[in-house]
Amino acid sequence: MKKLIIFISGRGSNMKRIIEETQNGILKDVAEVVLVFSDKPEAPGLAIAESMGIKTETLSSIGLKRKEYDEKVSEIIEKYAFDLIVLAGYMRILSPEFVRKYPKKIINIHPADTKRHQGLDAYKWAFENHLPETKITVHYVDEGMDTGEIIVQKTVNLQGCKTLKEVEQRGLAVEHKLYPEVIKKLCYN
Repeated sequence: MKKLIIFISGRGSNMKRIIEETQNGILKDVAEVVLVFSDKPEAPGLAIAESMGIKTETLSSIGLKRKEYDEKVSEIIEKYAFDLIVLAGYMRILSPEFVRKYPKKIINIHPADTKRHQGLDAYKWAFENHLPETKITVHYVDEGMDTGEIIVQKTVNLQGCKTLKEVEQRGLAVEHKLYPEVIKKLCYN
């Protein structure tokens, strides 16, 4: 059974879905979440993870440079035998040193085609540009921002969406199904 550490910064909707899938879904007996880590001590997802029986740790980044912060994060996670770090709404850019320490062991989900849009506000970008569709991308994390090797992409039909909220809802529905499927595939590789 593969051991996962999930990194979050906020509400943790993908985290919650992954935990649910490890407990009662397609990841049961395939993977287990050994830790949820957050850079935000007040992240709502931490309470959700704890309520689901998952250990949590947090470390505020205030006053720390990226490399120094990531060294401390590495010290925390090294206490757990893990196979994969799953970024699920983790809003910090990882230092090159951190990424190099865990090659092909860090994955991220991005709500756009990473060849067309990197960084924040991908759903807003799709909505404001009146795109008929967008893509959800799961990729390995490299030293760039949303530039890592693409594992899989899935198209989201945005036709008929009149609000940003509708775009987000359609996208999240795909994210919540796709991310556990990709994790399962990686666990068998």
